[in-house]
Order: sequence, then C-alpha cells, then structure tokens
Amino acid sequence: MLAGKRILLIIGGGIAAYKALELIRRLRERGVAVTPVMTRAAAEFVTPLSVAALAGEEVHADLFDLTKEARMGHIQLSRVADLVVVAPATADLMAKMAQGHADDLASTLLMATDTPVLVAPAMNVRMWTHPATRRNADTLRADGVRVVGPNDGDMACGEFGPGRMAEPAEIVAAIEGALGGGRLSGRRIVMTSGPTHEPIDPVRYIANRSSGAQGNAIGRALADLGAEVVFVTGPAAVPPPLGVQVHRVETAREMRAAVLAALPADAAIFAAAVADWRVTHESASKLKKTAGTLPALAFEENPDILAEIAQLDSGRPRLVVGFAAETDDVIANATAKRARKGCDWILANDVSPATGIMGGTENAVTLITAEGSETWDRAGKDAVAARLAHRLADALEAE
Repeated sequence: MLAGKRILLIIGGGIAAYKALELIRRLRERGVAVTPVMTRAAAEFVTPLSVAALAGEEVHADLFDLTKEARMGHIQLSRVADLVVVAPATADLMAKMAQGHADDLASTLLMATDTPVLVAPAMNVRMWTHPATRRNADTLRADGVRVVGPNDGDMACGEFGPGRMAEPAEIVAAIEGALGGGRLSGRRIVMTSGPTHEPIDPVRYIANRSSGAQGNAIGRALADLGAEVVFVTGPAAVPPPLGVQVHRVETAREMRAAVLAALPADAAIFAAAVADWRVTHESASKLKKTAGTLPALAFEENPDILAEIAQLDSGRPRLVVGFAAETDDVIANATAKRARKGCDWILANDVSPATGIMGGTENAVTLITAEGSETWDRAGKDAVAARLAHRLADALEAE
C-alpha cells in the first residue's frame, strides 16, 4: 500500500537517530521514495553519507544552501511529499513545532508544509514526562499531528521508562495507517489490555488468566483503520501490536494513571482484565510458610477505571466501551454492568472453562448497547477485533 509514496523524513539529533537508517531501509523495501532532512545535531549521531546511501537521495541540511534553493526551494520541498515523518522527534524539535519556531531547515519545513505530519518522539524519560513536553505533545495532537510512541524501555543514559523511540516496524505501520486514509484516520483512541498484577509480597501477586490476545487484536485493528491508538497494557502473555503507543503497567492504579494521562480521546476501550481487589498492605519481605497457620491478608477495592472514565463530567470520550467476562447469566450480568458503569457499550463473553475462550484463539461475544443486545458468531479474535473496529468507526462517523 506504500509503493509509489514519497516520505519527507526529518531526522532529529538524538541517539535514536541510528534507528532512522533501519526505517529508511524498510520504507525503501516497500517502494517508498524517501527525501531525507537532517538537523545539525543529527549529523553528530549518524553520517549524512549513510543516510544518503540508504535513501538513494541527497541529504538536505542547510536552510541557506543557495545551490539547493535554486534547484528546489525549501517551500517546495515541504510540499512534494505524501507525509512528513519526524524520527526521532526530540524534545527541542517538538517544542519548535508546537510554538511555531522556524530557525533551521527542519523547523522551517515543518512550518511551511500543508502535508500531514507524523512524529516519533525520542528522549530521556524525565524530558518526556516534563510538563512542558506534555503540553507540547498535546498541542501537536490538537493541531492534527499524529504521534507514534514513545515506548517504555532502557535509555542510553541508563534510566528506564517511556521515551524510547518506536521501533522502525512500528513507525512503518503508523505510516501505513496515516497514508491509508482509514476510517479512523485522525481519531485518538485509548484502550487497555492484558491483566493487572497486584503484589502481595515481592514474589507473589493477585492476577487472572487473561492473555491480552483479544486486546492486542483490537489495538491492531484500530491502527489498521488509521487510528492513533494509546495502548495501555498490563503484563500480557503476547507482545503488543505494531503501530500503537505502548504504555506498560503492572497494577490497576498504574493503569488508571496511564489512562487519565492519555486523555482526551475520541473513544476509550477497556479490554483489560483488571484485578478487582488488592491487598491493603503489601509485604516488603516474602511471606514465609509456617506449618499450621495461614497468613491473614486484608483486601481493598481497586479503582474502577471503566466507571470513572464513563462518568467523567468533562473530557469524557465520545464512546466508552467495556468488556464483561462472565461464567453465568452472561447477558443479564453484562447488561447490568453496562448500566452500573455508565459506559456506552459492553462486549460480553462466556469464559467458562468449557468454552476455551480464556487464553484461546477464538471469541464469541454479545454487543450490548442502550438499544439492546447483538450476538456475534464465534470467530477468531482478529475477526472479532476487526468487526468491533468497524462498528466503532460507524458510531463515530454517525456523530
């Protein structure tokens, strides 16, 4: 689907610039023409010669290069591409974009373009979580800029957390979504997936049997339709899908914080199997087994993320979707849950051991809305996800 497209690739000055080389290679394999632009700082991390050799085109770097300006001015350069991709997008570049600065070739191109823009942020975890960067990211999203990543992981500086640039394959998937003109293009969707782990002591925790497979399939289906997906996942058994912004969490409280930080959004889908309870006092040391005695554990309720988001007074997503995994009276229990939580839709499924659904490759769901219930035929989880994604697109388009 990318063959014949042209990408204007702006490479910012960060250690993640080396990933831009792999990104160029993957794009060229798909028949994409890549016009590279490098900031002065980017040349400190990768050489213009390497970039030009992989792209098969010369590198643009100087705003005041008279030879290149005579042949193709920077205004024209900014408008001949199908998509502008900034990878890595440093904190400095994002600040320039958000505030409208244009003091070098890269920032001038970004100001002069009327072409869609996709950025892949990459920076130290503290820089990414700094209020100024968060404001700039929100501004860019509000301006229509698509964002892929950053991911959690180890930093070159030795720290760990969100800030790693999305992998080249993830960026390619995001490019496909941006250029595909999908039904959810321009929509921001927050979703949760996987289980949560609620610690009892350093080696034990409360959890459930969710693999995260259905949530992953939904995230992938949404991204395939062009949505910007913020994917908040607990410790799932399967890797997250490509083309989404991944935020890894462990506990229900961490999941709640990640979801709130990801708002505003057009829709929110809560596919995670969040533990209902946690121990009141987590032990700092392993609880030792003593013959004839059992440990006394006190419990308290975890935050109800679905209900909280569904009942927001302001900033509520237009469509809030929950899941109900039941073993008895599936439709009745799920219908009651939808009313109790205040969400728009509930997808109910029977996870009794005999169904093989929990941890399996297939699912059988009933969509419950204010208008009633609709049972879908049992199908692979990818097929269920695709049907839900298109149904969600129908609802957003209708609004």
